[in-house]
Amino acid sequence: MTTDDSADPQMLHRVHLLLTKMLAEFDRVCRQLGVSYAVYGGTAIGAVRHKGFIPWDDDIDVMMTRSDYERFLAEAPEKLGEEFRVDNTRTIRDYPFMFSKLVLKDTLLIPEFAKDSTYRMPISLDILPVDNAPDSPSAFRAMSRRTWLWGRLLFLRGTPRPYLIGITGARRAAIYSVTTTVHWIMRCLGITPRLLQSRWEKAARTYEHAETKRMADFSMRDPENWALTRDELFPVHEVPFEDITVMLPHEYDVLLRRGYGDYMELPPEDQRRNHKPHIVDFGPYESTLP
Repeated sequence: MTTDDSADPQMLHRVHLLLTKMLAEFDRVCRQLGVSYAVYGGTAIGAVRHKGFIPWDDDIDVMMTRSDYERFLAEAPEKLGEEFRVDNTRTIRDYPFMFSKLVLKDTLLIPEFAKDSTYRMPISLDILPVDNAPDSPSAFRAMSRRTWLWGRLLFLRGTPRPYLIGITGARRAAIYSVTTTVHWIMRCLGITPRLLQSRWEKAARTYEHAETKRMADFSMRDPENWALTRDELFPVHEVPFEDITVMLPHEYDVLLRRGYGDYMELPPEDQRRNHKPHIVDFGPYESTLP
């Protein structure tokens, strides 16, 4: 179905049920493989503040160290239930993201910002790698600029009109003119998402085999806000999330305050945003959901 209501409570409840199913499967496979993960971003806030989803949230984010991420991508597909799949540029030609997704086959949850994307986004869970970050501030900034450039180009290759928050009128039109032009130039030149992802990944893994103090999520606009040490990440805590148990970073309060400030305070209603769904299709689960 096509929807303009990003806050439809019944639809959101159904999405939450399927996302919980996916997170439970992800957790099961990680435990079976012996790889570590932690819920991340708004999912971590939800785990701490709500013991589950932030009520208006519509996605799940988890993070893994690069080594665990690569092992999960290599070994998890054989252990996942048949209704699940892992999507990334290694498996999907027009995949537009730097990270991977665990997806629920035969469903769709296409947000407004991705309605023109060739990649038809299923209901999915985002799996984000954290990579070793250089100790030198100048080297960190240079690495952040490189990963930001390749990451934005990858996104624009798949989506000519990115989702803009708080930008309207002539400025919005000007930005869309530039992004659409860049999108079509890349397509005409035969620049593929896989090529752009390989450039981003090369930049993100620059210090993979170096001893560094911190790791960071270089898929973000400002990786400095999402940098952490191994002692901040490990050992993870097991915490309740809806009706399952998930992993939370060891120093979750430090990390969440670094990224969000007073995350225990509910934001004003006009700042409670999600991804504004454009198309939602529950596929084979439609008849089983309340």
